Amino acid sequence: MEIAVIDYKGGNVQSVLFALERLGVQATLTADHDTIRRADKILFPGEGEAASAMQELRAQGLDKLLPTLEQPFLGICLGMQLLGQHSEEGDTELLGILPFEVKRFAADSQHKVPHMGWNNLQRLRTPLFEGLREEDFVYFVHSYYAPVGNYTIAEAAYPAPFSAAVQHRNFYAVQFHAEKSGPVGTRILQNFLAL
Repeated sequence: MEIAVIDYKGGNVQSVLFALERLGVQATLTADHDTIRRADKILFPGEGEAASAMQELRAQGLDKLLPTLEQPFLGICLGMQLLGQHSEEGDTELLGILPFEVKRFAADSQHKVPHMGWNNLQRLRTPLFEGLREEDFVYFVHSYYAPVGNYTIAEAAYPAPFSAAVQHRNFYAVQFHAEKSGPVGTRILQNFLAL
């Protein structure tokens, strides 16, 4: 099985590669269009800022390629947000694969921004979460979120509900860091690889 991890100079790529390695899977870090098209599965991790990420994706022509892919695709953290239509972060136009707007969390006395740490998953749907339970915990670090919509396949709350995971056709994505979420995250990666 050929696994491609999209290289657009986004942060957190090495953690994802190490997580795959622990599962006995060798992945190729690449921005090469032919390698990406040939891959059986695609991972799109990222940490950072939406405008800079989109600038890099456009510079490599990945903004045109990624929406055309038909193999199973998993966005992680910023890689989930970039699948939306628009982000409040830098007033940025995104890839437009899923119909959501990325919003900034509003801080209050109980909830600091960024949302950082362990939070539980709710309303799990799709085979991505097979073998997991409602209320399982995963690790988040983010200041922006996708609201809950008909694309939502898992929710979390901070304090209001937001999309912890989304799906549209072959495009799956998680807002949390699956690669840093212990056994729960490992199971999610295994489930994705089995799609």
